[in-house]
Amino acid sequence: MNLFDVVIVQPILNLLMAIYAIVPGGDFGVSVVIFTIVLRFALWPLAKKQLHQAKAMRKMQPELKKIKEKYKNNSQAQGLAMMDLYKKHNISPFGSIGILLIQLPILIAIYRVVQIFALYREDLAKYTYGFMENIPVVKELITDPTHFNQNFLGFIDLTQHGISSDGVVIGLVILSLLAAVMQYLLSKQMSPSTDNGKRLRDILAEAGQGKEADQAELNAIVMRKMTKVMPIFLFFVMVSLPGALALYMATGNIVAYFQNASILKKDEEEMEALSSETTKEGKKSAKERAKKATEAKITKITAKDK
Repeated sequence: MNLFDVVIVQPILNLLMAIYAIVPGGDFGVSVVIFTIVLRFALWPLAKKQLHQAKAMRKMQPELKKIKEKYKNNSQAQGLAMMDLYKKHNISPFGSIGILLIQLPILIAIYRVVQIFALYREDLAKYTYGFMENIPVVKELITDPTHFNQNFLGFIDLTQHGISSDGVVIGLVILSLLAAVMQYLLSKQMSPSTDNGKRLRDILAEAGQGKEADQAELNAIVMRKMTKVMPIFLFFVMVSLPGALALYMATGNIVAYFQNASILKKDEEEMEALSSETTKEGKKSAKERAKKATEAKITKITAKDK
């Protein structure tokens, strides 16, 4: 075994086998679902940190707008001011990629695990920890790997591909589609609410008129494109890989969506409270200004009468 197998593949395989051993009927698909849920909750602190960065980005949008207006003719000063603002709100440009760096090797490892279960079952003993062999189900799998139940809910073979030269597996295509749809919803969920919907052709037309392109608007356009393209790309990747990966992605995206929703709901409540507080302060300031103006007017009239 290489280092990747020892550090990542072997622990995941043994954890899946442990879950498989306690699942009634030894359903591999149910084991993958439970494993994914456990993993998502284990990664929750990191995901929460990423989400808080997204929340901070939303909250600082008014300040960003002021900076752009203040330094609209000086891109260098605008960039420096924006960097200072990021530091002020403790936002890191790389804060959102941490969870992706963890998820990618796990996805590759699950692919390797499925390969072992589907094609190299004779290697199960090599990857299984010694203490795991004390579990009857695991011992039976090592002795006779043909007893492994590779189905989900009894009829979807997770070692097959959704679309291959052997045909189309409807259940796996549906799982791949679910993973893609949830990826789209996740992307929409995390998109900034301040996107003005401007298209690339509009920015190019403005550039032709001599107006400097707004980097934030360009970023928003890229995000919109990625929101639409990534789910399609994910769908075609998932149908070309073993179904266990589509089940993993679909389950992970569903759990992530509801985890994010719980945090973003609090964010909306905070933003509403902040907006309400700002409105109240604005009204209070207006009343105070009106009161001072009235007092000044009365003082002026009194002075004239004297």
